[in-house]
Amino acid sequence: MLRSFTLLGVAAGLSFLITTHAFMTPNSNKGSVIKQTTQPLQMFDLPDFFSGLMGGGKDGDSASLPNPFAPEDKSTKTNIVAGASGYIGKSTVRESVRQGYNTIALVRDASKCDTSTPEGQASYGQYFEGATVIECDVCDPEALTLKMAELAAENNGIESIISCLASRSGIKKDAYKIDYQATLNCLESGCDESVKARHFVLLSAFCVKNPWLQFQQAKLKFEAALTAQNDMTYSIVRPTAFFKSVSGQLEVIQSGAPFVMFGDGEITSCNPISEADLATYLIDSIIDKSRENKIIDLGGPDVPLTMKKQGEMLYQAVGKEPNFIYAPVWLFDVIIDSLQWVADTFKSEGFENAAETGRIGKYYAVEPMLTTDPSEKFGTMTLQDHFNKIAVEGQEYDPYTSMFAKGPTTAEKKEKEEVSA
Repeated sequence: MLRSFTLLGVAAGLSFLITTHAFMTPNSNKGSVIKQTTQPLQMFDLPDFFSGLMGGGKDGDSASLPNPFAPEDKSTKTNIVAGASGYIGKSTVRESVRQGYNTIALVRDASKCDTSTPEGQASYGQYFEGATVIECDVCDPEALTLKMAELAAENNGIESIISCLASRSGIKKDAYKIDYQATLNCLESGCDESVKARHFVLLSAFCVKNPWLQFQQAKLKFEAALTAQNDMTYSIVRPTAFFKSVSGQLEVIQSGAPFVMFGDGEITSCNPISEADLATYLIDSIIDKSRENKIIDLGGPDVPLTMKKQGEMLYQAVGKEPNFIYAPVWLFDVIIDSLQWVADTFKSEGFENAAETGRIGKYYAVEPMLTTDPSEKFGTMTLQDHFNKIAVEGQEYDPYTSMFAKGPTTAEKKEKEEVSA
């Protein structure tokens, strides 16, 4: 008996050293710490090691002991990403696959994400590889529940649902349709007896902390519904800002026009987070018990960056001398008040939406999107890293954030791939 305990102690000590080595081995790849912790140890088969010391083996009389250090096999766990075709959604799909989950990408129009077409491959090829793309309208609660029930039956249950849903425009009608109702549909479908998903991860927004916009109020209404229910555990992640949100003037300054900022450029500051780092955080939240039933503010690794500082960094990336224009903040008020007056006078939904768009612009010009607590900062990619990258490669066109950007054509994409190869 003493010999057995001694040998077990030796084996445990060796396995600790092996595990420590695996965790401390440097990895040049992005997100290396996360990656190391999710890869199975290859150096020893610990059950065989224990059996060998005890005089047994796979074919012997002694049963192999379970490996206490082996990570959980995530391939048996199904993760559904709603809003998978969006900016953060598609990165979340890629990270879910990378971490080993059986990943379902829920999209409204699967034809747009068909990677067998040149357009689909250019936009989604690198993101959806290894995932199953399912077309489903999240605005149709009955169809959504039936589809999730089907997926649960086919995959032995649903481990998690991650909602990356967000309205594109932020106007009232869109916000309550998507940020609230469609997201609520995902929650209620996940809670249905036919589905019974375990955990819900919500991509919310840092700006809901000071809500004077319609989309913020819609997000808060859903957050209230999520925190009030007891059928699923949850994690609510509120990122400060995305990199693309502060990259909109790249093409402007590349063309020789000045960088526009409001006030003196020092009114507010932020520490945005990259889509890849945010996606990693969202996926990690599926099993991280410290984030369970929590609301988490999250920013990137940067120090506070004012708008002027962001402009200087963008000029540095493109190799030009800074050239700024300072616009007074009161311009927002004049425009917003005028649009709102027309909307109220003529009962115009169009002018109401225009006024709301103006309020959104003003909000981001004057409100800080900043986390300073180290526990609320995550990732490795800085904004300067991002600017340096898009200054060379360009960025995807987005009508809500970039002014003159355009996605690469199929020919450009093919040429880039050939050069890379």
